[in-house]
Amino acid sequence: MSNKVDELKAKVLEAQKNSDIAALYVLEAEAQEHFDEETLSAFYANILDMALENLTNTLESHRKMDLNEVQDFATTRALYEYAMEHYSAGAIADASALFEVLSGMSSDDKFSWSLKLHWMATAENITLDDFMSNMADIEVTQANGTFYISGFTKEAQKLLDNAQK
Repeated sequence: MSNKVDELKAKVLEAQKNSDIAALYVLEAEAQEHFDEETLSAFYANILDMALENLTNTLESHRKMDLNEVQDFATTRALYEYAMEHYSAGAIADASALFEVLSGMSSDDKFSWSLKLHWMATAENITLDDFMSNMADIEVTQANGTFYISGFTKEAQKLLDNAQK
């Protein structure tokens, strides 16, 4: 058992050294299986640190994230998960700020549009529970195969329409 953990730690260290968020996500299931809570927490904190660094570099270089590029995809996923953690914890203003940034940082129109709906919902102080039950369409999202909520109800469209008035 210890040998597997040591091998996993070596793979994680290599991915960290290469700033390879995608490789860390590949190792995620193994990490959840073999790491204790403290090590797992550090694993996710490292993904977030790298994602924030990538975001800073992207913003400084005045480019948009390309979801077809592996590291951009992994970075965007990590930042989205971070925003959703804030939303889930009730830190709606923090989530809103993150959704606003995320909505403008990708060259993928569907992602940007979806994140604008997240942002508007948080700007209106709609709780995550209400967002998930009244605005998100989980079946469509699952059919889309996206890591983010990408299917929405008519209720979400109303929010968008009202915001544009």
